Amino acid sequence: MDFSIKKYNQLISALQSQGYFFQTFENFLEKPEKKAIILRHDVDLKPEKSLKFAKVLLEKGIKGTFYFRTTPCSWDVEIMKSIAFLGHEVGYHYECLDFIANENKSLTKDDLLKLALKDFEKNLKKFHDVCEIKTISMHGRAFSKWDNRLLWKEFNYRDYDIIGEPYFDIDFSKVLYLTDSDRKWNSKTRIFDKEFNTDKKNKSFNSTNEIIKAAKEGRLPDKIMMTFHPQRWHDSVIPWMKELVMQSAKNQVKRVLLRMRD
Repeated sequence: MDFSIKKYNQLISALQSQGYFFQTFENFLEKPEKKAIILRHDVDLKPEKSLKFAKVLLEKGIKGTFYFRTTPCSWDVEIMKSIAFLGHEVGYHYECLDFIANENKSLTKDDLLKLALKDFEKNLKKFHDVCEIKTISMHGRAFSKWDNRLLWKEFNYRDYDIIGEPYFDIDFSKVLYLTDSDRKWNSKTRIFDKEFNTDKKNKSFNSTNEIIKAAKEGRLPDKIMMTFHPQRWHDSVIPWMKELVMQSAKNQVKRVLLRMRD
C-alpha cells in the first residue's frame, strides 16, 4: 500500500542509498549540504503518528523537522518533548491570521493582522516553554480564504529569533518541493502552496514508488524538501481505506473551490 509507514520506510531507505544527506530545516539554513533532503513533517492531527515517523528516522540515524499546531488535535507536550529528545527539530505550524479572522469577522484587515501577531507571540512563548523553536511554517486550511503568510507582509518573524520559514527562505527554483498534500504527490488540488511547483520535469509523481524509482535512476535533483503529513500514512487496511475515502471526497470539494477562485 502507498502512504503507509512501511512505504515511508522504503522511501527514506531508497533516498539514503543514493547518497542524500538528510537535514532539518534549521540545519539546512545554517549549512546546506551539497546533496540534501529537508525532511519536513506537518503534525496537523494525531501527533502519535508523527512520533512513529520520528522513531523510524532514529533507527536510520536521520533527523527531520516536525511542525506542530497549537490546536488540541496537534498539541501534545509529551510527544513534542519526545521528538525533540530523539534529536529532531520541533517547529511552530502557525495559523494565527486564519484563527483570528474566524473569531473576529467584522474587523479590518489591519486590525486582524495586529491581533494575529499577538496570537503568534502568545503561541511562540507557549512553544518555548516546551522546547527551543528556531523555524516556523505556515499551516494552510483548505477551505479558508486567509493565507497565514500575509502576517509577514506587515511584520518580521526574525524579530522573534526565528531564522526561517520555508515559503520565504527556500529558493524553490533550486530546491525541488515535494508534498503529500491531498494524499498525492504535488496534487493539482493544492491551494496555498501550489506556486512552488518549480521543477517542470519532476513536479508531480503518481505514487511514492515513482519517487523511489526516480531516485534509483538518478533523476532527482540534489536538493529537495519533502513534506509529509504523518496522520495520512497507515499500515492497517481499515484506517488506510478510511483515509483514502475521506481525502478523495475532500479533493473533489477543493477542485470546485479552485475553479471558483480561478
